[in-house]
Amino acid sequence: MPFDPGFLSDLVLLLAGFGGAFLVALWVSLVIWTYRDIRARTRDLLMHLLSVFLVAVLNVPGVLVYLILRPPRTLEEEYQHTLEEEALLQSLEAQLFCPGCERRVQEDWQICPNCQTRLRKPCVHCGRLLELPWNICPYCATPVPGARKETLSLDEALQELQSAGGQSGPESEGEASSFAFLE
Repeated sequence: MPFDPGFLSDLVLLLAGFGGAFLVALWVSLVIWTYRDIRARTRDLLMHLLSVFLVAVLNVPGVLVYLILRPPRTLEEEYQHTLEEEALLQSLEAQLFCPGCERRVQEDWQICPNCQTRLRKPCVHCGRLLELPWNICPYCATPVPGARKETLSLDEALQELQSAGGQSGPESEGEASSFAFLE
């Protein structure tokens, strides 16, 4: 069997063609992969263009440089990380702390067991716990005793005060007349 030099040159030419086609396909696929990857990591158009240009010009070394310089997380991972941080912050804010000693308290406690600071007050009508600054129960609409009534006139307030204290006679009339100049 004689050795044909034409066959060998055809074989080398065929292998070079396949090798060149493989390198071109590798180059195009690396450029496409870089574009997709950078698009998932940032919204900056300049960064998209520079990354693709780097890989298109330098090929495999460009991909290595891109892998070193690219943002560490995708936009989706950043979004998930932000959601986790917000959930942690909300859980921390949802925990109640005593204003006196800064220790954790339960939602249904009236008094802090550590420093005896009053945390809530019960409603006189329904018994549910109210925040200290509330002037009316949001559950049964009963005014809190001692709360200021906005719609009450001065005369009505004096009448309530007299009826609650049981006062009558000239003293209370004198008080009413002394408050008349305020109106």
